[in-house]
Parts: sequence; structure tokens; C-alpha cells
Amino acid sequence: MQVKPPPTRERAVLGQLSDMDLRLLQVFKSVAECGGLSAAELELNIGTSTVSRHMKDLETRLGLTLCRRGRAGFALTPEGQRVYDETLRLLSAVDAFRSSIDDIHRRMGGRLEVAVFDKTASNPAAHIGEAIALFSEKAPDVSLQMHVAAIPAIERGLIDGSFHLGIIPAHRSSQSLVYANLFTETMLLYCGARHPLFGQDHAGLDWDSLRAWQFAGLGYHSPNMELSHGARLPRKATGFDQESIATLILSGRYLGFLPDHYAEAFERQGLMQAVQPAQFFYRCQFVSVLRRSPQPPRAAQAFAQCLLAAHS
Repeated sequence: MQVKPPPTRERAVLGQLSDMDLRLLQVFKSVAECGGLSAAELELNIGTSTVSRHMKDLETRLGLTLCRRGRAGFALTPEGQRVYDETLRLLSAVDAFRSSIDDIHRRMGGRLEVAVFDKTASNPAAHIGEAIALFSEKAPDVSLQMHVAAIPAIERGLIDGSFHLGIIPAHRSSQSLVYANLFTETMLLYCGARHPLFGQDHAGLDWDSLRAWQFAGLGYHSPNMELSHGARLPRKATGFDQESIATLILSGRYLGFLPDHYAEAFERQGLMQAVQPAQFFYRCQFVSVLRRSPQPPRAAQAFAQCLLAAHS
């Protein structure tokens, strides 16, 4: 019996990368992140038929099927996921190259990727908006890209180059990063309206008696985790941003720490209450973070200076 050889995949016709290839990869990146062609239409400001044609052109260039689309919904193929990961690395390298050329010419252009820890906009001590206004005057040709992410994601992004500057609560130091103090934030312990402690006298509570109650905390290294470990609070639920911690507190099943400025709206609505705020609190020092090496682009350094000026 003659055994048929396995089918061979068509060889990709991709040779030297051109500007059009980069454009097609940008389209693919938007499609992957938006979760479909129609959703990417708004992001890219081009018609769905054009998005579809670009995707087909890229698949032809690569000799790969990058995504499945149909009644079952949109999904990347395994090959598409690998191409997406490589696309992120390639486009990041292209942006870094452009920034380096701008540095050589002593000008600021291109994109600046800034990542901020969540729920900082309502902090009266945070003047990030003022820093942005200063920066936009100093570098009008720079396209500012703002992200909200968890502390570990921001730190990883700075080290791998996907973010140029981060704003996070100080919690540990890395030799790969450079830090500068900006502003502080007060964290208070809260219970929800359905919690047995809500509306009760908290005068008799101390850290030891607090351990009798279930606690919701952040699931990564942070000032929140440092305090909960130090106080030996039993973490029975885990959140990965302030919004998820607030949701767990609102359930009435857990106590948890939140920024006082963020929880204020819940308190006004009678949905939350601070528990013994004079005792159960801690303060976070927020810092700006830059990568130490290779040297950040001039735009990132300029934005860091604007942050310092706005918070001086």
C-alpha cells in the first residue's frame, strides 16, 4: 500500500518587509485586539470590506490562515496567535527605531506609550492631566497613547519596551528601572452595605479581631499584598484591579482596601463604609517609572520631567 506524503504548506511569498507589509500588520493587530473585522472598522477608520481585503492580502503574503470568522464568531488560529505575538514585537521595534532616529535629530515625534495604575484620575493629589497639558505644548508632534494596567503588566511592559513610561504605586525596586516620586494615595478599609460590620460600632476592632472577617486583596505584589501579608489577613477572594476589589466589597461578603477618593462615591450612595479609618489605613507613594537601559526615548524623558513639574 502506497502511503501518501503529508500535504505541504504553501511557502509564504513574504520576502523583504515593505511599508505595505507594516500597514497590513497594523490592520491585523487591530483586528486581533478588537475581536473582529467589524469592530476594527471603527478603530482603523476604514470600511469592513477594506479591512477584509487587507487581511486576505496579509494571509496570502504569509501563506497562513490567521483567523476564523463566521457564525461561531471570530478567533485567531494557532498560527495567527504566533503571528500576532511577533507583530507586537516587530511594531514595537519599529517604533523604537523611529524614536531613536528622532533622538538623533533632536526632535520628538512618533508615539509615546504611557501606562497608569487604575483609579488614579479621581485622586486630588494626582496631577497627571496637568503633566499631559505641559507635554502636549512641549511635544505637539508626539502621539500620546494612554493605557491602564496592573502593576506587574506595567513593569513588564517597561522592560520589554511596549511601554515607555509607567505610573504605579511604589512597592519594590528593580535594577532595570528608574523611579521618581510623584504623589501619595490613602487606602482605607471598607465594608459593603450588606456586611455585618456596616453601620456598627467599630471602636473595639483591632488587627487581631479583624482576622475573623474574610478579606479581598490584590493578587500580585503590591502595597496591598504587602500589608495583607504583614497583618496576616485571610485573603478569601482575589481581585486584579481596584474595580474588582470594589465589586467584591459591594457583595457584602468581604472587607477590602480601596483608595479613599475612589470609594467616596460609593460612601455617598450608602453602599460602603470605611471601617475604623483612623486605624485601618495605609498610604501609597506613586512613582513614575522609566527603563534604565536602553535609554528611553526623548519623549519619555520629557514626559517624566513634565510629571515632576506638575507634582512639584
